[in-house]
Amino acid sequence: MLKFGNETNKTLLYILIAFAFSVAVRMIWVYQFSGYEAFMFNGQFMINTNDGYYFAEGARDILSGVNQKNDLSPITSAVSQLTAFFAAILPFSFESVILYMPVFLSSLVVVPIILIAKNLDNLELGFIAALLACIGWSYYNRTMVGYYDTDMLNIVLPMFLLWSIVWAIKTNQDRYLIITALDILIYRWWYPASYALEFSFFALILVYVLVYDRKNLYNYKLLALMMFAMLMVDGYIRVALVLGVFFLLRQERFQKYVYHIFAASVILFLATGGVEPIWFRLKGYVFKDLVSAGAQGLNLHFFTVMQTVREAGSIPFSEFANRISGHVLTFILSLIGFIYLAYRHKIMLFALPMIGLGFLAMVGGLRFTIYAVPVLAFGIAFLITEISLLMPNKKIKYLSMAVLTLAVLFPNIRHVESYKVPTVFSAEEVNTLAQLKQKADREDYVIAWWDYGYPIRYYADVKTLVDGGKHSGEVNFPVSFMLTNPQDVSAKMARLDVEFTERNFKSPKAFTNIEQMSTEYGFDDTNDFLLSLQTQMKLPEKTREIYFYLPFKMLNIYPTVGAFSNIDLMSGKAMKEPFFFMSRNFSDTQDTIELGRGVSINKKDQTLKMGQQIVPIRRFTKTFYDAGMHLKKNTQLMNFNSNISVIYMSNYNTFLVVDEKTYNSLYIQLMVLEEYDASLYEKIIATPHAKVYKLKI
Repeated sequence: MLKFGNETNKTLLYILIAFAFSVAVRMIWVYQFSGYEAFMFNGQFMINTNDGYYFAEGARDILSGVNQKNDLSPITSAVSQLTAFFAAILPFSFESVILYMPVFLSSLVVVPIILIAKNLDNLELGFIAALLACIGWSYYNRTMVGYYDTDMLNIVLPMFLLWSIVWAIKTNQDRYLIITALDILIYRWWYPASYALEFSFFALILVYVLVYDRKNLYNYKLLALMMFAMLMVDGYIRVALVLGVFFLLRQERFQKYVYHIFAASVILFLATGGVEPIWFRLKGYVFKDLVSAGAQGLNLHFFTVMQTVREAGSIPFSEFANRISGHVLTFILSLIGFIYLAYRHKIMLFALPMIGLGFLAMVGGLRFTIYAVPVLAFGIAFLITEISLLMPNKKIKYLSMAVLTLAVLFPNIRHVESYKVPTVFSAEEVNTLAQLKQKADREDYVIAWWDYGYPIRYYADVKTLVDGGKHSGEVNFPVSFMLTNPQDVSAKMARLDVEFTERNFKSPKAFTNIEQMSTEYGFDDTNDFLLSLQTQMKLPEKTREIYFYLPFKMLNIYPTVGAFSNIDLMSGKAMKEPFFFMSRNFSDTQDTIELGRGVSINKKDQTLKMGQQIVPIRRFTKTFYDAGMHLKKNTQLMNFNSNISVIYMSNYNTFLVVDEKTYNSLYIQLMVLEEYDASLYEKIIATPHAKVYKLKI
């Protein structure tokens, strides 16, 4: 029986309550969509993050013991290995394991928060901070049920690291030396990009030691073990070094060598890579370039993917504040509270790296806000506990804490209720891929945009050219080109890119596929090579089948897809952007169809008004599905002098206004209109949600 007055039991009780609260709030999503079959597959909800399917593929292959060379399955990733372990020992389906892992693992964040507060002799501070941190907007968004990704431990592990650092500095006990080093080892195993945050903690401790506590040998032991754990070498080597050095540092006869050991760790750190990984991350998220250029050969220029990733874009202050604390006022009070907390307890200054990384969101993108959530939760929690101390008696003290805590929790819970994120794919889309799995071989390729790469690999068990991790400008260019160009040149590019990709697995080249194609076909200007695709040419020998997966939802990102190939590769200059306009919110008046944003169709004279410009319509096409769910279409030719056509997808309640380049693109022709060249493509699967074609050449 727990006695509430005992500090240890009280700590455990607070942890259990906060953990249960975190889990319960995350189950709201499950309750909201209970019985909604469109989100379910194999009797369980599907996950709601694309990247999750990458790790699911790896875990699946670990459990099956089947994976082939060059299929990019992440069987060595920590997430896949931990998932496979849980799936093997727990009496739940694989789908249930990956769905609920984020719920339980992310909720562990309450443990280090409350343990840090215990060090400050203020458990109520930790309890309140834990309640807020575990459901803070950005933390919830990236750790909700179904958000199966590294984020489920990406804050838990650095918070444990902060806890061990705080207790190490405060107590100088040897056990916190090894705990800190092991936490870094686990964090790096789990998330290789953790390097920058680990180094930030190290640098802050080093500053503290040099300024305030230079003569304390314990501090140099801590720094040395942290540095050995951070080396850019194989994890097994780092584990051996950490354990060996820790053993030496505990021996009395080696105390005189502590400074030498620390110096050796610094030298090894610099020799194995130093700050290079940190610069790489900053370059990707902060110093973003629109165009990247190759350093060799033809020096081609490509459109960079960071320009299209929302999580890497700058965000307004209100969103920044809401994502960290749930409300702008709460954020401001949290910041004030943390400053006051750090003034009262200097040890909390060691949390600054997480605040700094969180504030990087102002320039580096919203994904970083998650790091500041638990630390600033300490700020508002400290203010609440300080206010409660002003109350006249215990009853009012705890009542005030409860009321103020509920006040800061309310906007976050309201956000959880409104944040109804759909699954990545619908049940119908997954059924399409399940059918494709029965037709395709594991060595075959499915071409689709990178957003769909991981789910395709997981459900269809095939290869892809691009995915959530392989989507740099040079690999995106050929796929973008295929999807947004006419069927004949797209077919040739598909065969070329697949065969060159496979060839490069066997004999890697320093040049991109598109550059190799250009030079091997005798061109020193890639633009000329692309033009040559319109002519007869000898293609590489066919070694496997190629399928095109064309989902309806890709309409939403069609202009983004096109941007990656709408560029002069030799100069890096963007070419004239093809016209594409989509409307799902339109109104039919007596004389016009108002499509929105100043675009309307005049039904009487068959013209299109775009702002102040009036242009004739080349053709008007209406598509619809018959009772057997076969696509039908009616096309009315109007004015062949015009470059603009209108497509009305009646079953989708969607209007498309496009120019001839877009109208004749592979995606529009095959997915929207099902007008395919039978000599080049075979229709394999056709549903309103997605269509699959097999390449014949």
